[in-house]
Amino acid sequence: MAKAAPTAASVPLNALFDGSVQFHTRDVSFMLGLRYPLVTDLPVITEVVYMLDFVPQAQRDFLFWAAGAVTIDTKTRGDLPRIRALLEKYSDLPADFADVSLVALCEHPWSTTVASESSDFTIYRMQDRKDFRNLFFED
Repeated sequence: MAKAAPTAASVPLNALFDGSVQFHTRDVSFMLGLRYPLVTDLPVITEVVYMLDFVPQAQRDFLFWAAGAVTIDTKTRGDLPRIRALLEKYSDLPADFADVSLVALCEHPWSTTVASESSDFTIYRMQDRKDFRNLFFED
């Protein structure tokens, strides 16, 4: 994976296939303007498919698109203990499995950048207490 590849959260991915999402226009524009690959993981893919459950064709369209447009991480299979610890650490937030799986993914050396509409990524910290660079919250 390219070192500059940001990890993608579920809302921007969902917004590509759901025009009713608040950030639909912005997220489509963001995705069209990307000049590097996105990386995500199966918890995020699962969450997007769940959010698109209102139209089965949207789920299928997303999965076919994702297969060619997103790198799905397979190197972090051993992150479950860290994910459990993060869920406990952020239990006072609406931290969910998909969000904290991205925190764990970003703790690996290939990416500390996220693409998330969630302001929680301004609160989450990596294990070394560093902030994330969130492409949606840059000035």
